[in-house]
Amino acid sequence: MRSHKMTKGLERAPHRSLLYALGLTDEEISRPLVGVVNAFNEVIPGHVHLDRITAAVKAGVRAAGGTPMEFPAIGVCDGLAMNHEGMHMSLPSREIIADSVELMATAHPFDALVLVPNCDKIVPGMLMGMLRLNIPAVLVSGGPMLAGAKGGQPADLITVFEAVGRVRRGLMDNEELSEMEKCACPGCGSCSGMFTANSMNCLSETVGLALPGNGTIPAHSAERIRLAKSAGMAVMNLLEKNIRPRDIVTEDSLANAVTLDMALGCSTNTVLHLPAIFHEAELNLSLDIFDTISRKTPNLCRLSPAGPHHLEELHAAGGIPAVMSELDSKGLLRTDVITATGKTLGENLKALKAKNRNPEVIHNIDNPYSKEGGIAILRGNLAPDGAVVKQSAVAPEMMQRTGVARVFDGEEEANQAILDDKIKPGDVIVIRYEGPRGGPGMREMLSPTANISGMGLDTQVALITDGRFSGGTRGAAIGHVSPEAASGGIIGLVQEGDKIQIDIPARKLELLVDEAELERRRAAYTPKTKEIKSRFLRRYMRMVTSAAQGAVLED
Repeated sequence: MRSHKMTKGLERAPHRSLLYALGLTDEEISRPLVGVVNAFNEVIPGHVHLDRITAAVKAGVRAAGGTPMEFPAIGVCDGLAMNHEGMHMSLPSREIIADSVELMATAHPFDALVLVPNCDKIVPGMLMGMLRLNIPAVLVSGGPMLAGAKGGQPADLITVFEAVGRVRRGLMDNEELSEMEKCACPGCGSCSGMFTANSMNCLSETVGLALPGNGTIPAHSAERIRLAKSAGMAVMNLLEKNIRPRDIVTEDSLANAVTLDMALGCSTNTVLHLPAIFHEAELNLSLDIFDTISRKTPNLCRLSPAGPHHLEELHAAGGIPAVMSELDSKGLLRTDVITATGKTLGENLKALKAKNRNPEVIHNIDNPYSKEGGIAILRGNLAPDGAVVKQSAVAPEMMQRTGVARVFDGEEEANQAILDDKIKPGDVIVIRYEGPRGGPGMREMLSPTANISGMGLDTQVALITDGRFSGGTRGAAIGHVSPEAASGGIIGLVQEGDKIQIDIPARKLELLVDEAELERRRAAYTPKTKEIKSRFLRRYMRMVTSAAQGAVLED
């Protein structure tokens, strides 16, 4: 066992002395040592209850004969960091989380790991660390928040973001907004729609690194506590069988993850995180794979923001196993892949008797919302390396559109123009210098897109950026434009009044300016640079790769 490096032999007497100082007994030291990574904090609603989840994990580890040893991880709440300088820190925190898992589990050679995250960058960061270490491991999240309600209608965090635009337009008063603020997020858990956190928690289950139920069991429930105990016991089974993360994460399970991504209509951020996660397993996940699988995978779910349903309804309908069973009925999954249960995906589905209990929430595969998946990859002279759109959340009339460019060198300027009613029907908002390097940190543009929707412009106005979007974004929001402006991308050459053509069915994103004019602009172009005070962000800017590569750090 790895832990023998600090527990066995004459030379390890000082190490054992330190373990005794923790209050450990000889029996506990002799057992497998399991690191339990707890992302609990009192800042993120999705994490405020993780102390209870972690306690249950440790109970499961002890019940199965292991000794749990807890250590922490940081976490950024994207909702609280949104639309100010804090969002520069969100995506970069993913790399810090992965590094910290590696550091702790190498400095203290645990035999196995259980990772307890819940929200946006914390889940992929922990998965990256897990795959980098490649020791037996299971992820168990804190689970989704229940949806709120106002006036008998469901509400969530995005309802509040969009309400800001409604107040600006005079469609809602401040008193009504104040009431909504207090009821949209009713308690602990990751925000209740198919936003980034829940997307990643569902896909962790899909790829086999988490147990069935991880993505959808509500945060507040006793069922979530039982799942956490099961995760603690499951990791001991994986240790006994020597099943490691890279045994689970293969090209076949990778294809399963992207297939479920398309069927569920997940956040566009999965197109950043999945390549970064699989990069740690030395597997390549290009943007082309997303588009290839999207074209042959029907979209079966429309959860908020794309539709009216929330994670609690998906869970009641059968959860991820039910979605898988629909896809498997047409042979769209590789069911012989191994999972965190120690069994294959096919064996799990059979044992669970997985079936669709509510065809309104999970459409039957013969009656999908659309024949294509939730995400599309666009290319053209404006995005030669690709751009990403959540097509399942785009209104039909915006799927093909030619509009007039309104150009902004940053989120704040664009958001103010939206709120000041300076954006008109037919405009295409271009927000640049918000990419991984130019941002730096590739901020989410949730405030601009939510205000566009709240002001009733989401069926008339598109937004294009080299930044990214929240999983809660809806509308014709096209992000991850690569190369980004800071790296000399053509998005940096767009001028006010240019025409831009968007054709999502044809996968095209074109700046309608002739090549001779583009060459003239290119010859005179020098990418803008920002004065960044943060030493951490300056290092990140130098090392980060393109969004098309998952915004990982260069080796």
